[in-house]
Amino acid sequence: MKVLCDRVSEGLLYDLEFCLSRFGIFSKRYEYEKEPGKVVKDFYIRKNRDVPRFKITKLIIGSDFVPSFYKIGFLSGRKNNILKNYSEIKPYGMKIEKDNLFVYDSIVSIEFLDSKESYCLNVENSNHLVVANAIVSKQCDGDEAAVMLLLDVLLNFSRKFLPSHRGGTQDAPLVLNAHIRAGEVDDQILDFETCSNYPLALYELAEQRKHSSEVKIITVKTLLKEDKDPFINIGFTHDTSNFNLGVFNSSYKVLPTMKEKVEQQMDLVTKLRSVDASDVARLIIERHFIRDIRGNLRKFSHQQFRCVSCNEKFRRPPLAGVCNKCGGKIIFTISEGSIKKYVDPAIMLAENYNIPDYTKQSLYLAKLYIESIFGKELHKQVDLKKFF
Repeated sequence: MKVLCDRVSEGLLYDLEFCLSRFGIFSKRYEYEKEPGKVVKDFYIRKNRDVPRFKITKLIIGSDFVPSFYKIGFLSGRKNNILKNYSEIKPYGMKIEKDNLFVYDSIVSIEFLDSKESYCLNVENSNHLVVANAIVSKQCDGDEAAVMLLLDVLLNFSRKFLPSHRGGTQDAPLVLNAHIRAGEVDDQILDFETCSNYPLALYELAEQRKHSSEVKIITVKTLLKEDKDPFINIGFTHDTSNFNLGVFNSSYKVLPTMKEKVEQQMDLVTKLRSVDASDVARLIIERHFIRDIRGNLRKFSHQQFRCVSCNEKFRRPPLAGVCNKCGGKIIFTISEGSIKKYVDPAIMLAENYNIPDYTKQSLYLAKLYIESIFGKELHKQVDLKKFF
């Protein structure tokens, strides 16, 4: 048994398909041409005009979905009686794959097209529903991101890309989980917020400079403790008009030198009342600069040497002063510049901000150690624009 419908109007068919989809009814259609009936045909003949062939679209609701059609019914009593007797008719079904959520059309052919722009539609209504070409879909910004991340793993991954040293496979996608259990992942994600708005207590405690752990906000950990599904009904606090809005290239990438990056960062933190600029300067020196300086100093004393021509590496430079293999020039693998690149920005922070004496002394000792190896720089090269 099938429910059939013939229409000439494309717009009416789209509207009808949309209405059926709201009842969970999937329909198929095909197009064909036919000549008009006798009355219309005689009209064209009387006018001495060619009789046209009209394009007709037939809409078909397969027997799999006819039980859902009980909710709609027909105006015709005869057709309603046929529906009532449907249970006595053995359905032969439609050749489609489906589950409780989707209907999957069979692939007839695959055609490769030129690259074209694609668009993500944002619908300003409560349902966020998009209907196009009989396809009913909701906004899928999160789905898009998930698919792109998955494709990046599947298409851009090869074991040949992995470093050979220990720890080279630490972040490599060697195992993909098809099903994620929220209670069996890294603990950091359990603090992911699922609320739709922040409580007033958050701002009151922030004014008192309290720790964020004192604020009671619904997180993934909260849902797990209450035996709730953490993957559904996840809220967000701030809406956006465009999924693509945001910073495409950070200032850290745009600014060319580390000195400029630090100056811009400190210029920002000094404008924020909620940030202690001196503490930020201390953290930059202790967690970044001084560790990098000391680490490169140590590497410099244990470094290898290499040939600029054949790239041959030596634990100690040959006594001849040139490469034993090709006679090329021997250079350091750890250069002087890589050691001294953070010294000036670190000194600038130490002099301009109130950081602890211990941190200052550690920095100055590292500077003295560098000068004992490379000597003091008597003449510093500057840009020509400094003289104007």
